[in-house]
Amino acid sequence: MSNHETGKNTIIGKDVLIGTNVSFGHNCIVEDGVSIGDNCFIDSNTVIHSGVSLGAGSHVDCNCILGEHTMDFYTNHQAQNPPLRIGKNALIRSGSILYSDSEIGDNVQTGHQVTIREKTTIKDNVSIGTLSDVQGNCVIGSFSRIHSNVFVAPETMIDSFVWLFPHVVLTNDPTPPSNFMQGIHIHSFAIVAARAVVLPGIEIGQDSLIGAGTVVTKSAPAYALMLGNPAKQKNDVRNIKNKTTGESAYPWRNHFSKYMPWDGIGFDRWYDNLPQEEKEHFGIVTIQS
Repeated sequence: MSNHETGKNTIIGKDVLIGTNVSFGHNCIVEDGVSIGDNCFIDSNTVIHSGVSLGAGSHVDCNCILGEHTMDFYTNHQAQNPPLRIGKNALIRSGSILYSDSEIGDNVQTGHQVTIREKTTIKDNVSIGTLSDVQGNCVIGSFSRIHSNVFVAPETMIDSFVWLFPHVVLTNDPTPPSNFMQGIHIHSFAIVAARAVVLPGIEIGQDSLIGAGTVVTKSAPAYALMLGNPAKQKNDVRNIKNKTTGESAYPWRNHFSKYMPWDGIGFDRWYDNLPQEEKEHFGIVTIQS
């Protein structure tokens, strides 16, 4: 341990690797076997359990728990936590709880009081808003943005560049309560607007738009505008015009770049310079409107 500041009543365990220029607030607990990279800030009353690796440049706010116990611990208090790996430049806001046995990429940030359960993989540059609940066994692709109060059921797969707006509910049990889960798959560049509910086993196609308050009971094809309860395809999103400019509003990637890797250069130029395997990962379908 070297070159770090420790507040009052903070406890550092054994075999803890702490980089340079690391600061701890008051009343923190860092258990044995934790690794913390350079230039990290851990604010007061935060608990970091054994097996956590926190990347350089990360900020963890007050009252967070990193490496929360899985159910094994509650039947055997000697059970070791599986690792939780968090990449560099994470921003974990106050009250958030991240379970062990997950992989979280670089530049990931949460709002306040976010829960991320075990066996979840979150890629780089993902944002998860305040009071959202990711219930484990999920995959969230890079640059996806999940707004506040979103519920993500187990077995959900969210591809890259997906938008989930406030109070979206993603479900997984077709005959509740049961032991037979059917995860949802949301493809790249899709948008699910506020208070939409997506039923188990649904696929939301690339670049589709699920309208606010919609209840999705059947899969949405690429570029579909889905509205209503139950959802029906009302249009192709490429026919939707911006109410201010009168120009095409979708695909949104051609008109919006904030937070995105093509900011300042345009999507087409950015995409054209990608290796072929990355282009295939995004799976862009260029069907006729």
